[in-house]
Amino acid sequence: MTKITYYTKEGLEKLKKELDHLKNVERLKASQAIAEARDKGDLSENAEYDAAKEAQGHLEAKIAKKQEVLANARVLDKTTLDSDKVSILSKILLKNKQNNTEMSYTLVAPSEVNLAEGKISIESPIGKGLLGKKIGEVAKIEIPNGSIDLEIIKIDNN
Repeated sequence: MTKITYYTKEGLEKLKKELDHLKNVERLKASQAIAEARDKGDLSENAEYDAAKEAQGHLEAKIAKKQEVLANARVLDKTTLDSDKVSILSKILLKNKQNNTEMSYTLVAPSEVNLAEGKISIESPIGKGLLGKKIGEVAKIEIPNGSIDLEIIKIDNN
């Protein structure tokens, strides 16, 4: 069964560029490595040739996987999302009720997670706990060392 994955327009473009790089740059490098190893003599005892062939196999598997993901990728349209509730692509301002600190996150598909940019997965414990909540609601999130209560202060779906 194929799994539909959701991307922003930018995320889908990044995936396409990665696939293009694998097919047009890395594949050529793998072929060159095999040719160089083949030129070194007896293939039955050539560990470098075996390693190059194995690396090529891994590369081809990676290309096939990215092609499958791309074939099942869908671009998210922000205009169709409910702006009153936390959903994928929502930028949320939260308050930790235990220590009154505020934090901001954007909920994204697992393929676009980037903690440095404050992008967390909708499949993470925090993401799952926030989905569907409205401004003023408190989400009790179970985390590995207990639980935290996060109040939704602001939702920006633009």
